[in-house]
Amino acid sequence: MVDIRRRHPSPTLLWWFGTGTLAAVLLAVTFVVTAAAYDVPVLVAFVAGTAQAVSLPLAVARPMHATALQFGSVIAFSVTAPVRPEMTWPLPIPGMIALILFVGVIAARHSWRAAVVIWWGSVLLLILLALLDPRGRTIEDAGTALVLYITNSVLLVIAAMVLRHGSGIRRQLAEARRDIAVEQSQRAVVEERTRIARELHDVVAHSMSVIHMQATSASYRIKDIDPESRGEFARIAAGARSTMREMRQLLALLRDENADPSLAPVPGLDRLEELVESTRQAGVPVELSRPDEVDVPDTVGTTAYRIVQESLSNVIRHAPGARTRVVVDLTPGALKLEVVNEPPGEPPGAPAAPGGHGLHGMRERVRLVGGSLETGPAEAGGYRVYAKLPRSAE
Repeated sequence: MVDIRRRHPSPTLLWWFGTGTLAAVLLAVTFVVTAAAYDVPVLVAFVAGTAQAVSLPLAVARPMHATALQFGSVIAFSVTAPVRPEMTWPLPIPGMIALILFVGVIAARHSWRAAVVIWWGSVLLLILLALLDPRGRTIEDAGTALVLYITNSVLLVIAAMVLRHGSGIRRQLAEARRDIAVEQSQRAVVEERTRIARELHDVVAHSMSVIHMQATSASYRIKDIDPESRGEFARIAAGARSTMREMRQLLALLRDENADPSLAPVPGLDRLEELVESTRQAGVPVELSRPDEVDVPDTVGTTAYRIVQESLSNVIRHAPGARTRVVVDLTPGALKLEVVNEPPGEPPGAPAAPGGHGLHGMRERVRLVGGSLETGPAEAGGYRVYAKLPRSAE
């Protein structure tokens, strides 16, 4: 399934970059203006301006620490500014802009409760500084600065809250669209599985049922049938029943992706003797060499079984009657399989059944468990299939 999520830069990194750039500009402006135009002592102008600037990026992650720096800077500017009627007080214009931007960052990055508390704290701080000024300035002297600050800060806080609320709505819509897309993708997978199951049922299962019915009824339909032919038809019927049983299990898995894995038709190496015996009954002399105990994961065992099954099927189709050797060897790190058939003794009496996907399927199975596969003509003629499967495959 294709991952539909898009990669975007971290929002926190973008905020730190933006507030950091703004802080650098504000530091330069605040330091120059407060020291030159407001006659604030140079050291106070630099330290307080730096604290105000640093509080902007710090507010992204640590609002309480940033608030302490911001309020400390406001107090320093207020108590050191000289008494001049033409100057805004208790904050110079650059300091006021920095404080307004600070509460805007708080409103945009944190909860509305934190924004309201910090905004009210800044207003009360300015009022207290105006009322308790040690140089005798009054609240009237701070009236212009208070009005400018309250008006602009309220507008910025409201705008930041509205933008944040809209961003939250857009994020929720994007998540809803992503959930819908995932659901539609999963539904498409389920529908495709159901379609495949239906086609398998309508075509393959039906054909196998017909084969089973014909093989079962052959001894009753054909007169004077010899015992050998009767036994052959019985074996065909038994093979058809086994195939239909596995087909039903496969169809159940396709229709229900949450089905119990124990229902899956996953034969292992314990059924090799049965597979070899059925191949012998088809007219191919097969020799099987394998250890008594083969301890491998189920996936490896199933892969090994399918490789042998496909190899023997190819012998039946392309080299009927050829002597074949199946060797299973178990080493500490791997399971090794070798299926080698000699050239057929005589040309087959009927054309081979069409194929073309068997070797590709074997390679895919081996790749999925992390093994290797070698196929090709044997040195003495015939054909050789060799697979090496790791015992630790998952």
